[in-house]
Amino acid sequence: MDNFLRNYLTDFISRFDGPLHLRLFVQPLMAILFAVRDGTRDAHEGRSAYGWAVLTDRAQRRYLLESGWKGIFKVFLVAYALDVVYQLTVWRGLKPFQALLTGVVLAVLPYALLRGPANRFVRLIRTRRSHA
Repeated sequence: MDNFLRNYLTDFISRFDGPLHLRLFVQPLMAILFAVRDGTRDAHEGRSAYGWAVLTDRAQRRYLLESGWKGIFKVFLVAYALDVVYQLTVWRGLKPFQALLTGVVLAVLPYALLRGPANRFVRLIRTRRSHA
């Protein structure tokens, strides 16, 4: 496992110089935009911050996981598919687990990390406006 992660990290860094390198910036940006959209919706619906609620609120966990996957699925799928294309083009081979991990790193991770803070930011702004 240690060797896999070391090789993945080396291969991931090499992607920044190869073809399709722009996707390494665009896909996390898209995930962030979807996280802000969904976090804003959560705030307007009075839901708790995403990550915290997934971990602690059994009643909302299923809804949040389904809504999160629905919100990020297309970006994840594009990230996975483009990494497959990159691998076939540059390496003339396929490492499917690396493509899967790249999809998670470029799409799922930014989304999961920022949906909750977006919710909290929107609620903070709304609270300040109501007190002004």
